[in-house]
Amino acid sequence: MTRARATLVSVEDTPYYHCLGRCVRRAFLCGFDAQSQASFEHRRVWMQERLALLTDTFAIDVCAYALMSNHYHLVLRLAGERSKAWSDRAVIERWTAVYAGTDAARRYLNHESLEEAENAALNGHIQLWRARLGDLSWFMRSLNEHIARKANAEDKCTGHFWESRFKSQALLDETALITAMAYVDLNPIRAKQAISIDASDFTSGQARYAQLTSADGVSSPLIKPRLVPFIEADHRQALDHLPFHLNDYLDLIDTTGRLVVNGKRGFIPGHQPSLLEALNVAPQHWFDTTIQLHARYELALGTPTQLTQLAKRWGNRWLQGIRHARRLYPVPSG
Repeated sequence: MTRARATLVSVEDTPYYHCLGRCVRRAFLCGFDAQSQASFEHRRVWMQERLALLTDTFAIDVCAYALMSNHYHLVLRLAGERSKAWSDRAVIERWTAVYAGTDAARRYLNHESLEEAENAALNGHIQLWRARLGDLSWFMRSLNEHIARKANAEDKCTGHFWESRFKSQALLDETALITAMAYVDLNPIRAKQAISIDASDFTSGQARYAQLTSADGVSSPLIKPRLVPFIEADHRQALDHLPFHLNDYLDLIDTTGRLVVNGKRGFIPGHQPSLLEALNVAPQHWFDTTIQLHARYELALGTPTQLTQLAKRWGNRWLQGIRHARRLYPVPSG
């Protein structure tokens, strides 16, 4: 049975979520439609620009993304504590960058005086907007509705452009986070739309790779979403950073991507990426998970204990993926 989104997303469980949005019917998000001979590549730019606006507006960060022909993947981090520190003016400015707001909000921003009743109503709206600016569902709604309106206008049609709800997976620990990020960044390679990470257009993997190769200061003219940075030192608790090193992550997805291109599955030949060693996961099962993430885990990814505890909090007997989690997270020796 479909669960309410509010019961699936909780920062008490984890701030990290893997989200998937898919088009209905044969609608094209991006790419080239061989049947109609129409190109929709420009919609990737729509998506990137909208994501850039939303990451600058919401208290939600992008860890990874991939924009495919009829779907997209995001790995997001909820940072609701950040929105609590925003001033009332900052909340209004952020909300009205995406939505129209109210007449009282516009007058407030113009330093016009408000009646007592108008002030009271505006304070209520500010409280509501502050909560929404840290809410995953509102972030996804602000992305999907905007793109749907533009795509339907271009296609000269009406009706649903996206499936009724986006899908989300709770990422319960560092292994789950890095697995979902790799799964997302490797999407074009698995779909045979690219042969390397640096050639995987409109992905965070390509953007990360460019960080190492654009030391000359030349930047892309495309507007891209701001990505959560990796740590730069050997401390794993850096605030507002991913708890991994960029070079280790790129080595991991490059090695895995080569296996996908070569059609090999189920093992890491030669050297094992250092990040897998640090996470203490089974390489064979980690690689299989980056191929079949959604098939193996529906609502959450984590250790067997984490999945069992989350199922109890949600009132479920079990969650899909516990059997695979036992293989991915081997029991420590000794």
